Amino acid sequence: MVVRFLLVTGAACFTSLAAIGQQQPIAYVPTEGVTVAGSLEVVNGKATIGNNGSVTAGDKTAVITLARGGEVRLCASTTIHLTRDKSVLPAIGEDSTALMLSLDRGAIEAQYKTGSYSDVLLTPDLRILVSGPGDADLKMRVNQKGDTCIDNHGDNAPYITVTSQFEGGVYRVKPNQRVLFEHGSLQQVVDNEPEPCGCPPAAPVAIATADGKPVGGPSSTPADTAFPLAESEGLKSPPPPPSQPVVPEGTPHAQVEVPLVYSGSAPPQSTNAPAAAMPPTVASAPPAEESSAQKPAKSGGIFHHIGHFFARLFGHS
Repeated sequence: MVVRFLLVTGAACFTSLAAIGQQQPIAYVPTEGVTVAGSLEVVNGKATIGNNGSVTAGDKTAVITLARGGEVRLCASTTIHLTRDKSVLPAIGEDSTALMLSLDRGAIEAQYKTGSYSDVLLTPDLRILVSGPGDADLKMRVNQKGDTCIDNHGDNAPYITVTSQFEGGVYRVKPNQRVLFEHGSLQQVVDNEPEPCGCPPAAPVAIATADGKPVGGPSSTPADTAFPLAESEGLKSPPPPPSQPVVPEGTPHAQVEVPLVYSGSAPPQSTNAPAAAMPPTVASAPPAEESSAQKPAKSGGIFHHIGHFFARLFGHS
């Protein structure tokens, strides 16, 4: 009887281990232009993420395909961590598809059909629970200041509840509602956020042309009309300043470098102008005051005689 119990227990444990070993991967992502790490396998330029992994997008949006269906678009320079939600304990032989995604900074866009278990999205400040049933069309952005934008788009959107990692309270994001939690706080909520929450839109392309060149001024070029949200949210570094003068295309220009040399022994260059261009010299008479001051003072007069009188009076000749 004891031997039979041990055999049954051993078979159950073996079945449980076999079920764990046969768990399906959680996601797939092409390795071109991204950085991947964690429990994964890379074959033919595609990474298969097992129980957990992290993906960092480069200069372009990376597409992560979920094994259960749907996808997560990872915006440029964003890092996301994916793992199975270990708090969910499915029955033996049942594969839990509940996911836990963590995002420190950046933006994501997720589209998938919710499963039997809720998914969890974590930020440094918030815990976001995505519950079914529903068709998730979720966009989320977190900037360096902790401002967290959530867009729960769609009439059949899932039930989303937001709780704080540090504060109390719960906030529900309704279908077709876009909310901004300033500094990651449930106490500072913008119920109708005007700015988009997902990846910044691509730069527009100029279509009005004349002789093969865009018209309408310099702002008609895609480089000048690019939406600066990626730089303002820290998703992309600003371009370095140009090292050469910026001249519109088609404008003739020249750049000349002339060394500046000074020599004290070199004779000064003549700058004589034509005689006709020189103004005539006009001699002006000196002012009356200066003319009288230059003349010697006259001797004699009443004061001169008075002086001689006192000289003779006191015995001076």
